[in-house]
Amino acid sequence: MTTEALTKPALRIGPHAVDPPVVLAPMAGITNIAFRQLCRGYGAGLYVCEMITSRALVERHPGTLHMIRFDEDERPRSMQLYGVDPVTMGRAVRMIVDEDLADHVDMNFGCPVPKVTRQGGGAALPFKRRLFASIVRAAVREAAPAGIPVTVKFRVGIDADHTTFLDAGRIAEEEGAAAVALHARTAAQRYSGTADWTRIAELKQAVRTIPVLGNGDIFSADDALRMVRETGCDGVVVGRGCLGRPWLFRDLEAMFAGRPVPPAPRLGEVAGVLLRHAELLADHLGEDKACRDLRKHMSWYLRGFPVGNDLRRSFGLITSIAELTDLLGRLDASAPFPSDAEGPRGRQGSAGKVALPAGWLNDAEDDTVPAGAEIDHSGG
Repeated sequence: MTTEALTKPALRIGPHAVDPPVVLAPMAGITNIAFRQLCRGYGAGLYVCEMITSRALVERHPGTLHMIRFDEDERPRSMQLYGVDPVTMGRAVRMIVDEDLADHVDMNFGCPVPKVTRQGGGAALPFKRRLFASIVRAAVREAAPAGIPVTVKFRVGIDADHTTFLDAGRIAEEEGAAAVALHARTAAQRYSGTADWTRIAELKQAVRTIPVLGNGDIFSADDALRMVRETGCDGVVVGRGCLGRPWLFRDLEAMFAGRPVPPAPRLGEVAGVLLRHAELLADHLGEDKACRDLRKHMSWYLRGFPVGNDLRRSFGLITSIAELTDLLGRLDASAPFPSDAEGPRGRQGSAGKVALPAGWLNDAEDDTVPAGAEIDHSGG
């Protein structure tokens, strides 16, 4: 297969080659060391850990320190930071450099969760252009001596009347970011509706010296290649599309290499992947906590398969790997992957008004650090 996408230069983020040009989006409660290891087994790319708050890292919150674990062979080690204060962000990146905690830092300016935007953080923050620039500048300044690239992820804007992505892209480029990524929805959309890929194309035209990555509504390998064709972006960021489908990275690697996409797995193969996920989580969290954490993945893995209500309910209540193994043995291993399992998965919700601090939209040049926006724990 020969396509326009395959003729693009290889994606580089600072010193790191990313081939295929695929990035696993950081997802709270999902992209821990276990899930990243599972996905990495299916193909190369860049795999980002869960969101880490700069304040929690600097204060050495025990839960945060546990979350920043990486496999010995995981390179580059990619960490996403959330922060609203340039000083704290600078200290966090300096800590990463001094203690060799990561090889790549991504910055989160895309979170639409009300408890974050209500304090002026996440997707609300790029509206404050000077503050946004200061935070990016602080991270790049501290990362530069170690050659650690800093990338920036953001949304189209707060809502349709307050778009910020073009300014955010240009500012990040000017302040030395190694790449930018756009989730092609506004904060008001959250995860509802359809991502507007034309915004990614606009950003690609506005940001000319560093890579532009696209994010939003990539649920298959074909979606990824179509995004590259339609927008000209340099790579893709995959989030909800891989929930319960870590083999999507195998499909993406094949598609970008011009090879046929492998056939979708039958239920027996999915069961094996699910068990492997459980074992990796147990290594990371301990068996009891791992089984509780895995429950939310069950509907994603089993979506569309003929499982039966009682058995499906039992999967959502597992308490041990032995119990999981028994339940998996009751599945019809020969059941083909269902066609209706394709498409959107994970949280979608509905659009709504974005919660913002009082007077937040009055002055885009105000660089006052939002009061109370620093989060003292990680993971969203």
